[in-house]
Amino acid sequence: MDNAYVSAIAALAGSGIGAVASFATTWLTQDAQVRAQRFAQAMTRRERLYGEFIEEASKLFADSLAHQLDDPSKFVRLYALVGRLRLFAPPHVISSAEEVMQRIAETPPQQGFPQPGRQAAGRRRFASGV
Repeated sequence: MDNAYVSAIAALAGSGIGAVASFATTWLTQDAQVRAQRFAQAMTRRERLYGEFIEEASKLFADSLAHQLDDPSKFVRLYALVGRLRLFAPPHVISSAEEVMQRIAETPPQQGFPQPGRQAAGRRRFASGV
């Protein structure tokens, strides 16, 4: 084989290998970026859902300290949030959320727990100096 052919074939092979390497690098970089973006979106979704659960559980807990929670409709939003947690959260988080719901349901009203109307009236008296 002539040296010119060997040089031409080597140049073409080098160009082909360079193109494949460039394609593979681009593909791997994009794949890593997409995975990182999906992970960030999942974390944001979980954080928002956890925040909603904490907010709703806190409201119900404060309500249970003030008076008996006999109306099951007050738990609907919290049950719905736990259902959504089941889609994204690990099992230990779901079991903890269920435990929180159970504790809220079992929390008896506390004697002497400040009522919202009484607190506001007390603040007004204090603010006016009476």
